[in-house]
Amino acid sequence: MSPPPSRAILLALALAALLASPAAAAPFTVKVHPVADEKAVFATVESADVVPARARIPGTVVRLEVKEGDQVSQGQSIATVGDDKLMLQMNSLDAQIAGLKAQLAQAEVDLQRTQSLFDKGTVARSRLDEVRTAYNVASNAMKARTAERSVIEQQLAEGNVLAPTAGRVLTVPVTPGTVIMAGETVARIAEANFVLRLRVPERHARFLKVGETIRLDGTPLGKEEAQFGTIRLIYPQIEDGRVVADAAVAGLGDYFVGERIRVWVSAGERPAIVVPASYVSTRFGIDYVKLARDGETPIDVPVQRGRVIQKPDAPDAIEILSGLADGDVLVAP
Repeated sequence: MSPPPSRAILLALALAALLASPAAAAPFTVKVHPVADEKAVFATVESADVVPARARIPGTVVRLEVKEGDQVSQGQSIATVGDDKLMLQMNSLDAQIAGLKAQLAQAEVDLQRTQSLFDKGTVARSRLDEVRTAYNVASNAMKARTAERSVIEQQLAEGNVLAPTAGRVLTVPVTPGTVIMAGETVARIAEANFVLRLRVPERHARFLKVGETIRLDGTPLGKEEAQFGTIRLIYPQIEDGRVVADAAVAGLGDYFVGERIRVWVSAGERPAIVVPASYVSTRFGIDYVKLARDGETPIDVPVQRGRVIQKPDAPDAIEILSGLADGDVLVAP
């Protein structure tokens, strides 16, 4: 007697599902591994260098071309400082140069006329020497005033405040019309190479090493999964009982300088049993693993789940606090 159509359909579906299911995962041998004992610290997004853009001459801020948050390039004009005294000196020198040009032209004419008369034997050599000396004096005076005018022009050019480096403007403590002295800061610019600056308690400082991997909570960076960075510099000076270190993180934001992010750093190592998350199943709030035995059917063993071990090379590992021993063999549930 053939089975009812409904049972035949169910058997066919079950067979198809069995044939389409992937191969069972390979057995996993439990081993004790050293894991990092992570501690949570807060780090801030900071620039490796904050460079001030300073005024080179005293005067009044005539024009301000940037504001907080602007991105600037190296050599870009960010402000102009003007000084009325420089323009007055420039006008004075222009008038002196105009008078010296007339004197120099007259001295040149006198020198040519006296040279012609001397060649004809009409005037003495002493008269020619006097005229030549007067011409040289007028020429040198003209050069001196021209050089002084070049100095004033350079001072006026130095009134243009330039960005010393490429980066983002953090603060602008002046406004148009502000009177400043030479050397005062017009803007503070954070250099473009942003880093994550950690401040770790000194009792954990001996565990910090250059090149060590740190783990970040992904939410502050706009990502759900955990992010990782690498410590690139550890400062030797301890500040307020904390060691300062810089870490390089891919995709770190560069707008909100000073943003706080929670970071997990290593504070030593301890032995632990770590298994893949796919070998742990949960039923009625209790975690189980299938323990394989020689020649017998695997049995379900309750275990106590610990924290998730998040590493770049093991994103789905779980620490097992109790229920397993070194050398146990697990099979996938």
